[in-house]
Amino acid sequence: MARGEPKSLENLLPRVLARLAGESGKGHPLAPVWAAVVGPHLARHTTPQALHGTTLVVAVTGAEWARSLESEAASLCERLNARLGPGTVTALTFTFGVSRR
Repeated sequence: MARGEPKSLENLLPRVLARLAGESGKGHPLAPVWAAVVGPHLARHTTPQALHGTTLVVAVTGAEWARSLESEAASLCERLNARLGPGTVTALTFTFGVSRR
């Protein structure tokens, strides 16, 4: 079995987290990746809740956050997939109920 070049933990960890999220159906393992993609301000108002197939369910603190993120969904999926691997997240859905941190 041939091995490729060693990969950094920074490159491997998001894919491992995506695999865990996919296997468990829970999105919580993706929280660090989500926060890195959306930034600290949005991360305070949003939390990944579940990964159903390739759809990431994100809890938000209010309708204004859902509307804002819906308009950015394609870009967010692209940025998530850049970290998690192609096709990991193809859609985002939003639900209400995350508590403010």
